[in-house]
Amino acid sequence: MKHFTSFLAIASIISLVHGHGFISSPNPRMPGNAMKATCGAQAYRNEQFDKYDNIQGLHQVAAGQPDYNAAECNLWLCKGYKFADNKENVYSYKAGEKVHFTIDILVPHTGVANVSVVHAASNAVIGKPLIFWANYASVATGVTDDETNFSITIPDDIGSQCAKAGDCVLQWYWDAPSIDQTYESCVDFTVKGTGPRSGSAKPSATSSKVVAVTSSVASVQSQTLNPTPTPIAVRPSTLATSARQSATAEPEFPTSAADEPDSDGTELDFPTDSAADVLDWLESLLGDLLDD
Repeated sequence: MKHFTSFLAIASIISLVHGHGFISSPNPRMPGNAMKATCGAQAYRNEQFDKYDNIQGLHQVAAGQPDYNAAECNLWLCKGYKFADNKENVYSYKAGEKVHFTIDILVPHTGVANVSVVHAASNAVIGKPLIFWANYASVATGVTDDETNFSITIPDDIGSQCAKAGDCVLQWYWDAPSIDQTYESCVDFTVKGTGPRSGSAKPSATSSKVVAVTSSVASVQSQTLNPTPTPIAVRPSTLATSARQSATAEPEFPTSAADEPDSDGTELDFPTDSAADVLDWLESLLGDLLDD
């Protein structure tokens, strides 16, 4: 019984520390020192270990840490990854150009998804999503090829809003409300010579987390939000639709031996310093169990 419950504990922890989705092509933003400075060392180490994780889980890692600055980190924009860490990784596109995406999805979770042009300074979606799915990575049908290998077309009407490196990103966004997990990954890019939105036009005041979508899915409308950074508990319901409050409280993660006793009273000495420590601890525990 001791071995059985220990393996259950391991399985539960592994499900928490391993994430489920990220862009593999084009080369996306990656974590670096700029992210570390605003999101904290703990969050930075977590992303080095597991870039596939979800925003809610990353928030649990970062929240409460003394070096976590929620507003400056802004987990709802590219999961807190910063342009300053990716200045050498900027694509130059032309209006009308097709860009092929490859997405790594490790575990399916039924949800909604899209790729949109996001104005980084305001965290606002420019125009409509470039591609979207109303039923994404379904657990019933599995992940389909068109959800992980697809192309988008660079819009021809965004004017000069994305002319400079760091102005805009192509953000892949996947939300699975049933498990309260949201995944984001971004590609830095520039585009010049586009149409009528140049000049004094500004990005739509639509959060990258909030895009109003009608019941027909194909009709997308903008919705104004307060520019104050969105609390972690507020997230989209469908395709980045209207913001919703999370229906469940954040799950508790064991933080000490007393939190996770074995069935026979044996305590599990659970580390909390970093995700890498968790993995080392799991390997050590699994080795001990196999030796027994």
